[in-house]
Amino acid sequence: MEGFLDDVLTNHIQWIYLVILVWTFFEGETIVIIVGALASSGQIEVDLRLIALCAFLGSFAGDQLAFYIGRFYGTKLLDKSPAMKKKAQWAFQMIEKNKTIFILSFRFIYGVRNAAPFALGIARVSPLYYFFLNMIAALVWAVAFVTGGYLVGKTLEVWIQQYKFHILGGVLLIFAAIYLYSRNKEAAIAIDQEEAR
Repeated sequence: MEGFLDDVLTNHIQWIYLVILVWTFFEGETIVIIVGALASSGQIEVDLRLIALCAFLGSFAGDQLAFYIGRFYGTKLLDKSPAMKKKAQWAFQMIEKNKTIFILSFRFIYGVRNAAPFALGIARVSPLYYFFLNMIAALVWAVAFVTGGYLVGKTLEVWIQQYKFHILGGVLLIFAAIYLYSRNKEAAIAIDQEEAR
């Protein structure tokens, strides 16, 4: 998948909006952060507002579909997937505690984004209630991660420029340490073999 993304970013940048729309339908923030960071450094030219819009639409639509799959087929599907059942059990506990906060926050919690809307559908949360809260959460998520990726890219760019000699020195020290460790290990093996004779 990384090779595909690399090809799109270098040779077919005009397709990045569609890729983000589809990718965020199924997955999450990784692509949004990467594109934001690359845009901040000038490595790619994209409209960050369109990136955020595509991320919002993909994430929102994916979670709406998962909600309705959960609502109509959820219990049957849970019986066939023990891993999903475990995640859904945790989601049911969160829904009982405070469904509003859970709907607004689940996409920010690693590992539960795909199970959460599914569980919300099984829990018979009102579709209209879920629709509006999911729309708000998806919008906040998209803007936050596009902006976050952009700011991370800017920060890294400044930091690398400012500390490039420190970074180079650190890399050289790491390589020197690895080299010395491997030499010492080889010497210790040679001594052990000599003693064994």
